[in-house]
Amino acid sequence: MRTGRFLDQERIFTGQLADDGLVYPLVGDIYGQFQLAEQDYSLEKLQILAPCQPSKIICVGLNYRDHAQEFGLPVPEEPLLFMKPSTAVIGTGQPVILPPQSKQVDYEGELAVVIKRCAKNITSAEAPAYILGYTCANDVTARDLQKKDGQWVRAKSFDTFCPLGPYIVSDIEPGNLTVAVYQNNILKQHTSTGNFIFEVPVLVSFISRIMTLLPGDVILTGTSSGVGAMTVGDEIKIKIENIGDLVNPVI
Repeated sequence: MRTGRFLDQERIFTGQLADDGLVYPLVGDIYGQFQLAEQDYSLEKLQILAPCQPSKIICVGLNYRDHAQEFGLPVPEEPLLFMKPSTAVIGTGQPVILPPQSKQVDYEGELAVVIKRCAKNITSAEAPAYILGYTCANDVTARDLQKKDGQWVRAKSFDTFCPLGPYIVSDIEPGNLTVAVYQNNILKQHTSTGNFIFEVPVLVSFISRIMTLLPGDVILTGTSSGVGAMTVGDEIKIKIENIGDLVNPVI
C-alpha cells in the first residue's frame, strides 16, 4: 500500500495511491482505523507533499561500515543517534535551500521508517507491529559545520534539510532493499539495507528505550559511502527499491 499526503488546490489530504494512478482519500486515521473514500483524484493534478508530519526525526549515524570507514571513524558498538527538527521536512519536488552559513552541504540517501503507534520500551521482536511503513529520505548535512561544531545539531537542522517521500509503503520487508542516490542523473551512492550494522527492528527497539516514539515519527536508518557536496542547480534523486523516487532540486 502506498500512502501519501497531497495538495489539491487549497485542500491537503492523506490518500492511497492505486496502481491505476488514481488517489483515493482516506476517511479516518492513517495511524488507526480508516477506509477509502469513493471520490478519487488524478495524481497528475495533485502536488505530492511530505508523506507524514513527524513530531521528531531520529537519525542513526554510521549504520554502514563503509560510511564509517569513509570518514575514518570506528564502527559503533551501539546505534549512534542524533535528531532533526520537524521544520526540516519537505516533500518530493520541493527545493533544498543551501544556507549562507555553510560552504559544503552534502546529500545522504537513506531508508526512513515511519512509526505507526506509540512505542516505549519495546523489544526487537515487537518492533514490526509499531511500524506503519517506509519511505525515502535525504539526510542533508552541512558538512563543514558538522566538523566545526564537533556535534551535529546545527549541521543537520536547517529548514529543508530532511526531504521525505514520495510515499509511505507498508507492505515491504526492509532487510534487503537497494538504495541508490543520483546527482544530476549520475549514480553517487549504491548499497543495500542488507549491509546495515543495526537492522530496523533493533533500531526501533533501541530508540524506544530512550524516548517515546509517537505516531508519524520518523527514523532515518543511516547512509552508505559516496556522500558528496551539492551545488545550486543540482537535482538529487533518492531511489529505493519497491518505494519510489524522492527528487529535490537544490537552490
